[in-house]
Amino acid sequence: MDSPRCDPSLQAIEAVSAAVLAMSRPLEVREVLRRITASARELLGAEYAALGLPDDHGGFAQFVVDGVSDEQWRAIGPLPRQHGVLASMLHDREPTRLKDVRTAPAFGGWPEAHPDMTDFLGMPIMDGDEIAGALFLANKPGGFTDQDEELLRILVAHAALALGNARLYERSRELTLSGERARIAHDLHDAVSQKLFSLRLTARAAAKQVDRDLARARENLAEVARLAAEAADELRAVVVELRPAALEEDGLVATLASQVQVLDRAHSAKVAFTATGVRALPAAQEAAVLRVAQEALHNALRHAGAETVAVTLTGTAGRGVRLTVRDDGRGFDPESVRRAGRHLGLVSMRDRAAAVGGRLSLDSAPGRGTLVELEVPGA
Repeated sequence: MDSPRCDPSLQAIEAVSAAVLAMSRPLEVREVLRRITASARELLGAEYAALGLPDDHGGFAQFVVDGVSDEQWRAIGPLPRQHGVLASMLHDREPTRLKDVRTAPAFGGWPEAHPDMTDFLGMPIMDGDEIAGALFLANKPGGFTDQDEELLRILVAHAALALGNARLYERSRELTLSGERARIAHDLHDAVSQKLFSLRLTARAAAKQVDRDLARARENLAEVARLAAEAADELRAVVVELRPAALEEDGLVATLASQVQVLDRAHSAKVAFTATGVRALPAAQEAAVLRVAQEALHNALRHAGAETVAVTLTGTAGRGVRLTVRDDGRGFDPESVRRAGRHLGLVSMRDRAAAVGGRLSLDSAPGRGTLVELEVPGA
C-alpha cells in the first residue's frame, strides 16, 4: 500500500503550502514580490517567471523576474508598456494559457536580449474588483496543465493577501517614521534650541560684565559651560534616536545593549543593561520593544533626574519577552500628569504595546522612581 506522502494531490497541497509560507514571511513589498515570483516558478517547474504591478498609465510600475540573470535583464531594456501579452494582462481578469506565446495576436516580438519563450501561463492578482498585478510563467517542460492553472490560482489568492499586508506594513512604517521625525523635531526645539538660546544670552551677558563685574562674569561663564554640556547631552540623545542599530542585522539584544552603552557614556547617570534567555521575535515586536525602551530611557534621563537606570530584557515561558526599565529618579503621579496633558510618551508606549499584542504597565510616585514594564507574547 502506498504511503500517503506519495499521493500526488497531497504533494501538491504541501508544495502550495510551502510556497505560501515562503512568500508570507517578508514584510517589505519588493521582497514579497520576489518571493511570490520565485515560489510560483518553483511550484510549477517553469524556466521563467515574472510579476508586474500596474502604474497609472497602462504599463508597469514594478516588474520582478526569476530565471533571468541580472546581466540579461539589464540588456533586455525598458519594461513593456501598453502593448504585448504581458501588458494586456493588466486589463484581463481571466488567466491566459498558451502553447506558444509567439503565436498570440498581442505578441509584438522580443527585444534582442530577451530569452526565447514558448508555452505561457499568466494569472491576474486581484484586490477585490481591481487588478493589483499579474503573474507570468513560461517554458515548462511538457507545457502547462489544468492542474498547473489551478495551483497558480490558489497561490495568487494568497499572493494578493501577502502583497496587501506588505503594503500596509510599509505604510505603517512610513507613518511611524513621520511621527518619529515630528517627535525629534519637537525635542530639538524644546530642548536643544532653547538651551542654545539661553547659552547665547548668558555668553553676551558675561562679555559685557568682564570689565565691570569680574565675579559676576565668572558666574555667567560657568553657566555657559553648564548649558553647553546639557545641550551636548540632549543632542547626543536625539542622535541615538535618529541612528539606532539595525534590528534586522543585530537583533534586539545587541541593538538595545549598544544604545544603553551610548547613553551611559553620554549622561552622568549610570545606565545598565542585562538580558537573559531572549529569543528572536518578529520584526514588528522587536521594534515595539526597542521604541518603548527608548521612550522610558528618555523620560528617566531627561525628566526624572535619575542617578541610576536599569534596563532588563528577559525571555518568557511563552517564547515572548519582558522588558523592564527602572530608575531611581524623582518619580511622578501618573494621574496628575494625565490630567495636566503631559503624557511623557505614555500614550505612545501604550499604543506600541497594543499594536503587537503586548501589555504595558507603569508604576511611579513622587520621590520613589519609576518602573516601566512591557511584556510581548511570542510568535
